[in-house]
Amino acid sequence: MPRLHVHDIDLYYEVTGKGASLVFIHGLGSSTRDWEQQVPIFSEHYQVITFDVRGHGQSAKPPGPYSIALFASDTAELMKALDIGPAHVVGISMGGMIAFQLAVDAPQRVKSLVIVNSGPELISRTFQEKLAFWQRIAIVQLVGMRKMGEVLSQRLFPKPEQAALRQEFIKRWAENDKRAYLDALRALNGWSVADRLSTIDCPTLVMSADQDYTPVSLKEAYAAKMRHAELVVISDSRHATPVEQPDKFNAALLEFLAKHS
Repeated sequence: MPRLHVHDIDLYYEVTGKGASLVFIHGLGSSTRDWEQQVPIFSEHYQVITFDVRGHGQSAKPPGPYSIALFASDTAELMKALDIGPAHVVGISMGGMIAFQLAVDAPQRVKSLVIVNSGPELISRTFQEKLAFWQRIAIVQLVGMRKMGEVLSQRLFPKPEQAALRQEFIKRWAENDKRAYLDALRALNGWSVADRLSTIDCPTLVMSADQDYTPVSLKEAYAAKMRHAELVVISDSRHATPVEQPDKFNAALLEFLAKHS
């Protein structure tokens, strides 16, 4: 299995196809498998790179603390080791946060930026937001990863016809290392690059599900602060858009990349 030693750990990665480099970054508690419905399509036109973030999947899971800046630095070093860049960078949720951080810390690595169901900061300001964060930690600590997967699967895939997606999601979520997952979760809270959005100079696509955790208006607001950003809304979708609505997601991403390749 392909791994590269980056900083102090081994990162698992996959490279498929040829052409301009296209890096996909998965979300919290996930892995390269997030992109199973994208790799076959995009590898026909691009060199597709997927990898497991530190603490996830088949990558090493050293003790924390973790941070978004550390994840982004890992990504930059992986790209350097693979002689990749500048690349089109796509990130979903936590992966979008990592992509944002990469764009401000190592702009020479990013040809274009695609942010999916994410934003430039995650700061718990209200009591309700703080409670939601600690509830997730409590669920994992008290009843484990599988139970957390069961709770999340109902939110992500609520339709009766999505039963198979729910079961697969629960199975994969249960495979997470609890300690590494919590280290990664803690890395998200309080993170922000919102005050650096104006420094991002590459073409940017903000993709939002119409029923994401955060409203479309939030994405409209931060996209307006970026010089070269456009917003696309995916209808009848929730947080896991590339899995739930792969055809709509792939079409929007292909169109964007075609304009900037």
